[in-house]
Amino acid sequence: MTTDTATTSETTAAAGATTGDATIAEICIAACADTYRDSGEVLAHAVGVVPTIGARLAKLTTAPDIVLTDGEAFLMSTPPPLGRSAAAGGTIEGWAPFRRIFDILASGRRQSMMGASQIDRHGNQNISLIGDWAKPKRQLIGVRGAPGNTVNHRVDYWVSRHSARIFVESVDMVSGVGNDRARAGGRAMRFHHLGVIVTNLAVLGYDDEGRVTVRSIHPGVDPQAVVDNTGFAIDVTDAATTRVPDAEELRLIREVLDPRGARTGEVAD
Repeated sequence: MTTDTATTSETTAAAGATTGDATIAEICIAACADTYRDSGEVLAHAVGVVPTIGARLAKLTTAPDIVLTDGEAFLMSTPPPLGRSAAAGGTIEGWAPFRRIFDILASGRRQSMMGASQIDRHGNQNISLIGDWAKPKRQLIGVRGAPGNTVNHRVDYWVSRHSARIFVESVDMVSGVGNDRARAGGRAMRFHHLGVIVTNLAVLGYDDEGRVTVRSIHPGVDPQAVVDNTGFAIDVTDAATTRVPDAEELRLIREVLDPRGARTGEVAD
């Protein structure tokens, strides 16, 4: 464990590394897609380039029943390339104006992959502010939909740069509810479900006590880089290796979903 300013050389190397024919960005996309394998018919909500490509990859491969939006009001049965509208490059199958999203969310028929400015060892997430609540050092975007998401349906997180500034002992403000608070919340938290955290170094999950643990480390990443860039103690001893996307997944990522390579803007090749 290191201070919150640590960013090791292994992190930089990992972000630009390739494994066989797949880049770390593409491995992260496949890991994001895997979060939808057993989801069934839910509305996929993805924040960020890599999670968005991941949801669209899942739709075309292992999770055809998930429902995608164009980010506005159209539901798409066939996703367009990143950066193109549903009307221009996809197949529109329905319409869900903003007011309907709250009904879908409250019913639990939604799965969200959000970002995080801070996450602690119990999965509490902060996207609101940095510093003391009464006088923050940095004002961020506010809690947004994080409380409602974590109360009503599964939530996963995407962290494009794994660092001890993000993975902290204690978040400065709780936006998304973590496992410790959910367990203390009684029946009101019965639908709380934190899935995984995908980063540019690893895929993290939670143990039986609700604490963050390492599920897998990406190929070519030094396990010590995960330890050094996490602000609380974390065990990498028995971590598996994150799977590499197969040839068909790579074709879909490169030729169909992200032919312009926008994924490298979040995890550089």
